[in-house]
Amino acid sequence: MSALVVLAGLPGSGKTTVSRALARLSGAIHLRIDTVETAISASVLAPEDVADAGYRVAQAQARDFLAQGHSAIIDCVNQWQMTRDWFCEIATGQTRLVTCEITCSNEITHRNRVESRRADLPGHKLPDWQAVLERDYHPWEAAELHIDTATTSPEAAAALIFKAMSAV
Repeated sequence: MSALVVLAGLPGSGKTTVSRALARLSGAIHLRIDTVETAISASVLAPEDVADAGYRVAQAQARDFLAQGHSAIIDCVNQWQMTRDWFCEIATGQTRLVTCEITCSNEITHRNRVESRRADLPGHKLPDWQAVLERDYHPWEAAELHIDTATTSPEAAAALIFKAMSAV
């Protein structure tokens, strides 16, 4: 059975680090919104705001991968229930849906992560700490898993999500 892992969390909370560890552990395809949005922004046809386009492209890609029997990881801020629903709705009866909110409860650690990050994609613009604080992020209380990366390593977080992916 394929699995769809839908993550949510503020920039710098550790989503991409956990997603990469989970992809290595599970063999799932890692769909990173930053990669999609950066590529769209580089296009000569790029809209001014790519957020909706990035999420819709990742949704379409995930749907195709799931239809082929692959598992997929959606790595994005996913700050509103509306966007979370976009991804969750593509999980059919043949797909194990795992929803997970990634947080970093230690504000100093979180801020240090945000301020010390370097873009790993050409043209990718990272938010500063103030932009993270001002984000209209809505906690995902209904998520199946809540992982705090201030107290859980990326490998341990990936193992927790992998266990949920494998649950019947």
